[in-house]
Amino acid sequence: MVLMIRRLQCSNCKRIHHELPDILVPYKRHCSESIETVIAGNTFAVAADESTITRWRIWFFDLVNHFLGCLISIAIQYYRNSVEVPSDLPLSPLQRIWHYVGESYGWLARVVRTVVNSNNWVQTRSAFLS
Repeated sequence: MVLMIRRLQCSNCKRIHHELPDILVPYKRHCSESIETVIAGNTFAVAADESTITRWRIWFFDLVNHFLGCLISIAIQYYRNSVEVPSDLPLSPLQRIWHYVGESYGWLARVVRTVVNSNNWVQTRSAFLS
């Protein structure tokens, strides 16, 4: 499959931005559906080796507090009533994420879109100058 990624120039800041479709997670080679399935706990439905699955889990759970912070901040910014978690029971980080974006299909794409569009995506790539 070949994807054409549109490059757009902002008329205000003059920077180039890339329009990513919902099926992509920045800097990941697999689709968001596969990563979402693994994070939710179903590793048998994904065609990826065990080391890749382990890296996806580590990546997500390393950034889960950042994602939650972004979602909470955006909810407060837009005056959403459901900022507080409705239960006194302790929730897993994944359940807390689902509180903001829902647990139906495509929840990871909704998290990624929200965090990227709010300019809060953590850049994990580095460039070395020679």
